[in-house]
Formats: sequence, C-alpha cells, structure tokens
Amino acid sequence: MSFNQFTNLDFQDLRVQIKEYLRANSNFTDFDFEGSNFSVLIDTLAYNSYVNAYNTNMAVNESFIDSATVRENVVSLARNIGYVPRSIKSAVARISFTVDVSALAARTVTLKAGVVALGSVQNGNFIFSIPEDITVTPNSSGIASFTNIEIFEGNLLRKSFTIDDSQLAPKYILPNPNIDTSTIRVETVGSGIENFIPYANIFDVDSTSRLFLIQEIEDEKYQILFGDGILGKKPENGSTLNITYIVSNGSAANGSTNFNFSGHLQFTQGATQKVITSGVSPVTTVQAAANGDEIEPIDSIKYLAPRVYSSQYRAVTANDYTALIPFLYPNVESVTAYGGEELDPPQYGKVFVTVKPKNGEVISTVTKDAIKKDLKKYTVAGIKQEFIDLHYLYVEYDSTVSYDPSFVPNKTDLQSRITLALETYARSADINSFGGRVKYSKLLSIIDRVDTGITSNITNLIMRRNMTPLYNQLANYEICYGNRFHADTEGFNVRSSAFQIEGVDGDVYLTDFPDNGSTEMGTVKFFTFEGNTVKYINTNAGKVYYDKGEIILYPVNIVSTNLLNRIEIEVVPESNDILAKENMYIVLDTTGNSVLTLKEDLMASGSNRSGTIYIPPSSFSSYRKFTR
Repeated sequence: MSFNQFTNLDFQDLRVQIKEYLRANSNFTDFDFEGSNFSVLIDTLAYNSYVNAYNTNMAVNESFIDSATVRENVVSLARNIGYVPRSIKSAVARISFTVDVSALAARTVTLKAGVVALGSVQNGNFIFSIPEDITVTPNSSGIASFTNIEIFEGNLLRKSFTIDDSQLAPKYILPNPNIDTSTIRVETVGSGIENFIPYANIFDVDSTSRLFLIQEIEDEKYQILFGDGILGKKPENGSTLNITYIVSNGSAANGSTNFNFSGHLQFTQGATQKVITSGVSPVTTVQAAANGDEIEPIDSIKYLAPRVYSSQYRAVTANDYTALIPFLYPNVESVTAYGGEELDPPQYGKVFVTVKPKNGEVISTVTKDAIKKDLKKYTVAGIKQEFIDLHYLYVEYDSTVSYDPSFVPNKTDLQSRITLALETYARSADINSFGGRVKYSKLLSIIDRVDTGITSNITNLIMRRNMTPLYNQLANYEICYGNRFHADTEGFNVRSSAFQIEGVDGDVYLTDFPDNGSTEMGTVKFFTFEGNTVKYINTNAGKVYYDKGEIILYPVNIVSTNLLNRIEIEVVPESNDILAKENMYIVLDTTGNSVLTLKEDLMASGSNRSGTIYIPPSSFSSYRKFTR
C-alpha cells in the first residue's frame, strides 16, 4: 500500500481517508468498519491526525507576517524588516501656570519629573506627568512662569539595573505593559552620569555614540538594547542603569481639561534644594489633552511593516507618505498623498497630503506642523509638503424596497435589518478610506441579500456637500464634488437649503441652468419664493461645471443660514458609482437625510398577479424639485 499524507483539517474527511487507506489492503476490502470496534481505533487515528495537521498548519502560518495571528510572532517578523511597532501613546496636553517666589529669593525654580497635574474628562480623572525636569528663571518680580509646557497622561515610573559584563547576554526588560516609548529616558551612573538617547539612524554612529534601542517583546513589554562598543557606546561595567518611563491609559484620557496642580516644585538656596509649597497659580489649559492612542494593533503592523520597509524610511513617492505618516502619527484613520504634477494646472515640487484623524474631522494646525517637522528627516530637499483639510462628500440614498409579505412577517424588523446592513457597508473599506467609492451594484446587492423575501429594490443616489459660509462679509466660494453632475437641460440640477443674503428679505436658494443647453457648463442663480412662484434675484451668481463636478459662487454676503453654520448643496451624479478623489472622503449618510421605503410587492404576494394595480417605484430621481 502506498503511504498517504493525512493533512486534511476536517475530522470526518480524515476518517474517510483512513478507511480508504485500509480498504486498499485486501484483508479489509469488505470490512465493516462502522459495525466493529475498529471504529474507535479509526476515530483515535483521525483525531491524532487532525491535531497534528492543525498544529503544523498553525506553525507554518506563524512563520509569515501575512498569516501570523500571535502578536509576538507578528512583532518578531516585522522586526526582521526593521519595523518597530508603535507603542501606546499618552494623551498630551499643554498647560501654563506661575509660581510666586518673591519671598524666597530663588534664582531658579524646577518642576520635577513625575506627576504634574490631575485632569478631568467625562470618563473620569487622569494623572498627567512630565518625563524630565523643567527649570525656569523668575522675573524681576519673583514670578516664575511655566508657559505652554507639555504634560503626558500617565504615571512616571523608574526601573534600575546594574551593568554586569560577566553576563553573556544581559537583558534590560521594563516590567510594565502600556509604556509610551517616547517618554523613556535612559542614564547610567558610574564614574560619571551619561544620558543615552534613542537610536534614529545609522549615520554618524561610532563607538562613542550614547544610543539605545527599544524592541517589543512578549506581553507588550519592552527591552532596552545598547551598542557593543563599535556601533554605539557600551555602558560602563558596574554602573547603575536608570530608566524612567510613563505608563499610559492611551486614548481614554483624550479631551482631559480642568487641570489641578499636583506637581513637585523645588528651588536652590545655597547648596540645598528646598521644596516650594505655596504661591502656585491656578493652572490654565492651553490645549486639551489629545492624540492619545492604543498600542499598534496586529492588523496595522501587518499593513504598515512591508510598506514602511519598501519606503526605506524615506518620503519620495506618494506611497511613501501614506506609509510613513501613520507610522509617525498614530492617530490616523486614513491618509492620502499625491504629487502636484497630477493637478490641473500642475504644481511641480509639491506633495499634497490629507489626513483623516481617528478622533474629530480634521487635524489641528499644531498637529500638521508636528508631522511636517517629523517628515523633514525623511523627505528629499526641494520637495514641499502641503497639508490640506479633507472634504466630506456625503452620499444619500432614496431606496424603495419591494418585499413579499408572505416571507416577511415583520415589516419594521426588515427595515431595521436593511438599515443595519447599509450602516455596515458605510463603515467598510470600500467607502471608509481615501480613494474609496460607493459601488452601486454592491449597494443594491447588499439590500437584496438582507432577506429572501425582498423581491427588488430601486435606489437613487444624490451627492451633498456642506458649505460653511463666512458670515457678514463678501466672499467667493468653490464647492468641489470630484464627480460629474447629471445635467438636465431644464435646470434645477443643483439644489440648496435656505440662507439669507444682505439686502434681500426672506429665504434665498441657489440653483443652476445649463448655458445654451450645454451639459458641460451652466450658470448659478439665486432665487426666492413669492407664494409658490420662483423669483430670481440674481441670474449670474456663479458658474457650475457639470463635467468637473464643481460649483463656483461669485462674491456674496451671506448673513445667516437656516441650518447651523452650513448650507447643504445637493446634486445628482452622472454615474451612481461615486468616487473619492484627491482630498475627498465619502460618507454614506444612513441618517434621516436618506430615505428607505418598504413597498409590498402585490404581484409576488399573489394579491394582484395580473399586475393591473401594481405600480413599481420610479428609477429616476425627481429633478423638478426646486430646493433641498
């Protein structure tokens, strides 16, 4: 008999394979395996083969970064290509306060490393610390000002080791998980005090370079590594290694404000350090705590590690930016980057970057400047980075779903399940990223697959942008959709919510009319209502470019809007496959702006098999609406 390899991962299939293997022997050709005790032996063999096959499969899977599932293995494989997964990140706030030391004759005032303040947020209270001392000089009035200092959420801890060269491979492992590695400070105390800094790159590294490396090990803890005396200085034998670091709660502290001072202040008098116990002003919050984040998840490591490796830690191509920015700034949900040469007209020598944060709609100016500063270490001279805010393109649906009531006992439940399916699709990678798209055929199939009782659905889409007006001042406006508009020659392809402009009584709306029946360009008009009659108050208020998907408004003084700080402007897309181009970000609006209607299919249910009274829903949007 030839030898079989039992690598199947299904128990029943393994039993069948073993029985077929035995039947190949003439002694077992007509043997009744199920009716004898031999069945127990076969079950044992199948179980053993199943366990071995499973373990072999898992062991091989853990050898590749794409298929590994255990964090330690994924981190180890990423380390092989030079990628260091992000640690947890402390929420960082900026505060200011003063200390009155006029009665103490203090030359300097030092805020000691450690706890500084207690901040509050809806989730509770959090401790904020600093990783190193901050020293300021009082002014002539004896006021020491600590202005715009950064404080990090978490407790500052300390771990000490003794450097012992007699050990073959000494390991300096920090015992705590949830360490923000950016707050690690390392010093050795021997014949003198030496401070080590994190390794950044291999350039200018020699035997005197006081550098340390950080690598994640099991249980999300970290190990500190030093040079060997050739590449990087080796710590002095017998010296004491002191490591301080902040253990953080990550994103939980984001938004913390209302800080109360809890720090430790000292001043020097002669050769003595004395504690300051009074004269501290209330703490002023310059910037609420933000940018706290959890440790990098496994999926992110798998995605970024090969991409950062391919970029070789340099920012040259657009793909390099999309890989490096999430590595440098963890509070990123999605990044897009494109060269200025792709624009019309081209802008050579520029890279345009748009970032969607995990929290909030746009990143702050402070964060943009911080990312630009970090990118300078990786970029090519002569290339200028410009960060532009993302623009949300809302897609609304008007869907009429026909169903057979004999298969759908609960209409309300069906509607809830359809809404849930659409909300899930709205969060999917198809839409929820730069370069995403609403795939019309997929949208229809998602609705149809919710229940076998659904017989059909007719779904129409519209695009919407929210325009934020500059109140009480003349201003031009440009509203881009990035998708071609459908252009009906009778106009009213563009519809808006109500707003008010200077010198005009009542609500004003905007719409369009194609120029001489053109489907490429049209004119924007402002109008009001007199009763039910449209009255145009400005017949040349701007231009609409149907082919580019763009609306331009000439200078107008908007004094107020019916909706809070926005004018909603909707258009009908030429194609129901809607794309997110450049800095656009699609949001499939599943709120009250979209409409989901359930309609009983009288023909399918048998109520009207002839179809004489059944009218199917229209496949066309109503273009004759005047307003949104």
